[in-house]
Amino acid sequence: MAIERTLSIIKPDATKRNLTGKINAKFEDAGLRIVAQKRIQLTPAQAGKFYEVHAERPFYGELCEFMASGPVVVQVLEGEGAIAKNREVMGATNPADAAPGTVRAEFAESVGENSVHGSDAPETAAVEIAYFFSGLELVG
Repeated sequence: MAIERTLSIIKPDATKRNLTGKINAKFEDAGLRIVAQKRIQLTPAQAGKFYEVHAERPFYGELCEFMASGPVVVQVLEGEGAIAKNREVMGATNPADAAPGTVRAEFAESVGENSVHGSDAPETAAVEIAYFFSGLELVG
């Protein structure tokens, strides 16, 4: 399996509960390395641009409002098969369907406030990483 990079976001519901370290430990315990990380506050416009692929979906406005409601931690994870590994560690979007031990099973409050975001494909990861990080910030 190839070494990949993927974007990870620890969402406002998790940062307000001070879960960043616990969530990062799950990624690191799964063999992923954090090669870039910063805590930021998205504006509604920035959240809207990031999630514009969902603009036609009924949850778009609520998603953007939520993502701008508090600080997030954006980070780049690196490792063998990092995209799939990250998604495995995160668990299913609906915490009721997430496997025991996953981030969402342990920490998500609802389908909407599910604590984490992760890229779903190499192409998506490249675009999402570039949205938040310059090449100089990726120091794996």
